Amino acid sequence: MSRFFRNHDVPQRRLFLKGLATLPLGFSAGALHAAQHDRQLGFRHTHTDERLHLAFRNRHGYIEPALQRMNWLLRDFRTGQSTRMDPRLYDILHALRMACGGETFEIISGYRSPATNSMLRKTGGGGVAKRSLHMDGKAIDIRLVGVDTARLRDAALALGAGGVGYYPESDFLHIDTGPVRSWGPKSA
Repeated sequence: MSRFFRNHDVPQRRLFLKGLATLPLGFSAGALHAAQHDRQLGFRHTHTDERLHLAFRNRHGYIEPALQRMNWLLRDFRTGQSTRMDPRLYDILHALRMACGGETFEIISGYRSPATNSMLRKTGGGGVAKRSLHMDGKAIDIRLVGVDTARLRDAALALGAGGVGYYPESDFLHIDTGPVRSWGPKSA
């Protein structure tokens, strides 16, 4: 018997070895560390009721299949068209989730085709920009389940990472990766 394992240590050593045997092949401490630091997001689209929970970024960078799935979820639900969304939006959403808690973002609007944007400008009663960043895949309208939208607005403003529009009457927040600016009521 080795000097590291005395006879009374054998049952504990066997349990340890049994535990190792249950780990998946290719397991490493680095893989466990990386998995613990993956950036994850959860979504529910309010118009289609589609749901998605996934890791979108790890220590190696953005995870392309995850970005593709999120691009599809954030498509223009009226036309079915999708675009490549700016991945920095997901970084902003992750930062907001970390700052405010909560798990699932409710998506009100992601990508908008030019036709949808034009229709919304005509029928929406204002608030839709002629050259909306939604058409470039650089904007998203959201709520965070379990978090007051005014609190979410305050956290977004504190990030200073792009545009923040607060719409308390409709209870949502516009986030974009354009220049830092804000609109809407400053206090709830």
